[in-house]
Amino acid sequence: MGVLWLRRGRRSLIWTKAVLQESRASIYSKPPRNHIGQSFFIMSVFAVAMLAPAGWILHHLPEYRQRPRPGHQEQNPKT
Repeated sequence: MGVLWLRRGRRSLIWTKAVLQESRASIYSKPPRNHIGQSFFIMSVFAVAMLAPAGWILHHLPEYRQRPRPGHQEQNPKT
């Protein structure tokens, strides 16, 4: 029984090795068409430009809640 498992294991290892050699043969590298660094920098600037105003508003939200609304007069009953 042990010999059977060894044969199956060896067969699967040989098959795995053949698949890896086949996949390595199709992988090749070449220089990128576009500079990745420039793209990353541009996307970072875009993200900051979009998120900075929202972050500033959320940071100052308690101040906005305490401030009276412009053009809205408080109603004080006259006594």
